[in-house]
Amino acid sequence: MVSSTTTLSLLSYLFFFSLFSPSQSHKVSLELYYESLCPYSANFIVNYLPKIFSDDLLPIVDVTLIPWGNAKLKTNNNFTCQHGPYECLLNTVEACAINIWPELNQNFPFIYCIETLAYERRQKEWESCFDKLSLDPKPIEQCYNGEYGKELELQYAAETNALQPPHTFVPWVVVDGKPLSEDYRNFLSYVCEAYKGTDTPQSCTKEYLNSVPKGEATPKHFVSHMKRMIPTWELVCSTITSWMEIMNF
Repeated sequence: MVSSTTTLSLLSYLFFFSLFSPSQSHKVSLELYYESLCPYSANFIVNYLPKIFSDDLLPIVDVTLIPWGNAKLKTNNNFTCQHGPYECLLNTVEACAINIWPELNQNFPFIYCIETLAYERRQKEWESCFDKLSLDPKPIEQCYNGEYGKELELQYAAETNALQPPHTFVPWVVVDGKPLSEDYRNFLSYVCEAYKGTDTPQSCTKEYLNSVPKGEATPKHFVSHMKRMIPTWELVCSTITSWMEIMNF
């Protein structure tokens, strides 16, 4: 269970990240194409993507979340989702969150909260994330209950369907235009390699990059069920705290 103190701490820490960042021209783009109820998408968001908050990595990365995944367009701009109507709902909720709170420090805690519940198969408790994060639910409710939420999802459908090469599973991670395919869990190595700035993060050292050899990070499974693990918000908070200490906050 996520405590309100922990979630508020996460919000505070993420706020500081928005104040200190390198030149936008040097940032590495990281795009995550996913669907809300795919176990492997949830696993990546809960247990892997938070590594981006480690030490000095977040300031060099421009993260974009695209919640559509393997959904299919039907006639009259309707669509169906791989894991059923509830996944369509949560995809739309997360699309609304990204639109209403466009900065990562604003939308990621909410999406992380939802995906933690999805990871624990408690996705129907997703509205509890508003209370945990002290957020006003009205803007999100108006968005996903109205036509605008659907429009956002159709935009994400277009972005996903325009991928070259096309995605073949989710989560589908793209770093600076390069799809990582089955090696998506080793995304940090690719981020470090792609970074062209002069202020190379200490986390992008040879020892760090060699901690998980490329091509060996991900088993050949994509959307089937997985063994249940315990996600922890402590991981996110501790890595953000480490970065703040390095920056002398």
